[in-house]
Amino acid sequence: MLDMRRLRLLVELSRRGTLAAVADALSYSPSSVSQQLGLLEREVGVPLLVPVGRRVRLTPQAEVLVAHAQAVLDRLERAEADVARSLTNVGGTVRIATFQSAAHAVVPRALTLLAAEHPSLRVELTEREPEAALFDVAARDFDLVLAEQYPGRTRPLHPELDRVPLAADAIRLALPPHPASGTRARDASVRDASAADASAPLAEAAKHPWVLEPAGTASREWAEQLCREAGFEPDVRFETADLMAHIRLIRSGNAVGLLPDLVWAGEEPSVLLLPLPGDPHREVFSSARLASADRPGVVAARDALARAAAAPLVAG
Repeated sequence: MLDMRRLRLLVELSRRGTLAAVADALSYSPSSVSQQLGLLEREVGVPLLVPVGRRVRLTPQAEVLVAHAQAVLDRLERAEADVARSLTNVGGTVRIATFQSAAHAVVPRALTLLAAEHPSLRVELTEREPEAALFDVAARDFDLVLAEQYPGRTRPLHPELDRVPLAADAIRLALPPHPASGTRARDASVRDASAADASAPLAEAAKHPWVLEPAGTASREWAEQLCREAGFEPDVRFETADLMAHIRLIRSGNAVGLLPDLVWAGEEPSVLLLPLPGDPHREVFSSARLASADRPGVVAARDALARAAAAPLVAG
């Protein structure tokens, strides 16, 4: 009978592409991975890997094995879920990957709910960029991912993952607070801007330095396109993925930017927020493997996250 642990290595190699990546993901040495795959070749009786430069390529026979091994791994996950559902309490561990503003706004509320309702459930949280996190969930590094996608930009679709909407997160133009009335001027300013042309504040912001997320990220590409549609190229002087740093740069008067409501976590904004043309929203969603989506721990975590996300994102 074929060794399932070695088949798992072959599945990981088909997904990650290199022996070094498999070794890093599973905490093995590359030589150990190579040795185990060599043993698998002898078990099967046919070549599974072909050297291509400094890498290896899977043979057609290896691809056949990968398809069967993936089905077996999925079946094992479903078996674990069935056993967990037979218990009277929700326990075990749920590993969640999330992006920064969800970790700031949604996850703490959800953890409080889970601690009260399912004290035996252990939740492990890691901040990851959505695109990488989706891959990691498909590769079984995490059980659940919280991700976001911007208008007109869909994250990669993985056939082994589901996708459940969690929230529609408004994105607004963020300016330094009014020097006289501070953030209390926000509501009146939003009403005034909404009644007028929503593109006017964005065009006016072209005169100022900008803070945006790093080049190549989905949010950066969307923000630049929005500015170009308004007739200007943003003067990006500050690049950081840390939205808390965005808030501080804007609040101190050193930059303007675009901020999602989620970043306020239900608290009073400390900068002036104005609507953008078309009232854009990014979609926040969760994804889990189809084979484990009905595991009680995953179901409980998703329920708590949904309730946490339903709370107001911006005070007032």
